[in-house]
Amino acid sequence: MIDMTLGKQLWASLKALLVFTLVLGIAYPLVISALARVLPANSDGSMIVSSGRVVGSSLLGQAATQPQWFQARPSASEYSGDTSGGSNWGPNAPELAQLIADREQTLRAANPGAPQGPIPADALTASGSGLDPHISPAYAAWQAPRIASANGLSMDQVQDLIRAHTQHPWLGFIGTDRVNVTELNVALEALVR
Repeated sequence: MIDMTLGKQLWASLKALLVFTLVLGIAYPLVISALARVLPANSDGSMIVSSGRVVGSSLLGQAATQPQWFQARPSASEYSGDTSGGSNWGPNAPELAQLIADREQTLRAANPGAPQGPIPADALTASGSGLDPHISPAYAAWQAPRIASANGLSMDQVQDLIRAHTQHPWLGFIGTDRVNVTELNVALEALVR
């Protein structure tokens, strides 16, 4: 009696293993691979191409230190995907307060024509991953005087560029307005060429 029950359970287990292997090990990967071919921009890393060469991914932030380019959010990992992550400092950590003060001083020195009010928070704080490719439209606008001056553009041209590259919340309410810095810099390069 025990052997018969054990045999039934073993046979049921083997059938389940076979079904799950076929469904999850073969069918599911084939379906996902087929979808990836239908949506190649998303499945190939969301690469941004400029003048026939890949300049980055719309999913990853990049450091831009020269004055003619829009700057991304600070990164605790220096935009390195293999060490992605934040500093894990809490809002009351003295190290974070000092880092924010240092960043503010550096940004004010590099952006003498920027508005004198408070600097947008995303300019001073790193994202959780350290790889965020987006900044707020407020931070992009805060950088606009430096961008206009460094590239010989009018403020209206720079502001129009920012508006044209502002992405709005998905479905109108999921997320916030944001600007992809890499895409914005590619468009800026095309404008000044």
